[in-house]
Amino acid sequence: MGDEVVLLDILPSCFGMRLRIALAERGVEYEYKEDNMVDKSPLLLQMNPVHKMVPVLIHNGKPICESLIILQYIDDVWNDKSLLPSDPYLKSQARFWANFIDKKVYDSGKRVLMTKGEVQEAAKKEMIECLKTLEGELGERPYFGGENLGFLDIVLVPYYPWFYSYESCGNFNIQAQCPKLMAWVQRCLEKESVSKSLHDPHKVYDYVLQLRKRFGVD
Repeated sequence: MGDEVVLLDILPSCFGMRLRIALAERGVEYEYKEDNMVDKSPLLLQMNPVHKMVPVLIHNGKPICESLIILQYIDDVWNDKSLLPSDPYLKSQARFWANFIDKKVYDSGKRVLMTKGEVQEAAKKEMIECLKTLEGELGERPYFGGENLGFLDIVLVPYYPWFYSYESCGNFNIQAQCPKLMAWVQRCLEKESVSKSLHDPHKVYDYVLQLRKRFGVD
């Protein structure tokens, strides 16, 4: 009897997209279950009673929550070749930058999307600074993981489908500000595990517009 793997998720979620990429990289077959953050399913509330948020990976009936933790779980369980560097220092640095992405990029991006005026302008500047910092960390390497797609690449590239929304709401151009980072995005998109796992940027934007309307931003 094989593993039973279920992913509770919503398609626009950058946190869920990274897990779809990792599962594709590992060749793990799973059942995808779309949830609803307005009317949350009983299964989601049962599997993640603390945060009540997606994504949740259910492996043989046992839930794992929080995307970075799930990503490392996938790496531990289906470990043909680790996504994380073997060197303890380099591993710690990958985790540091993953934390930076989910705190700084996510937070500034949320404020770009969900605010106006001076608050939005400040958020836009912070986001550009964060992306430039990541561009500097990438340096001249093809991927953050070196020659091959790795942990940090999988953490960051799911933000790409949100770039169109950031640009549309914030009135700026990421390509003009961070050309090396966008070249990295294109390299990632050449991989089927990435291109087939990312949600359509225009559908993400439709989702963002619904959120802005719901929360009275527009």
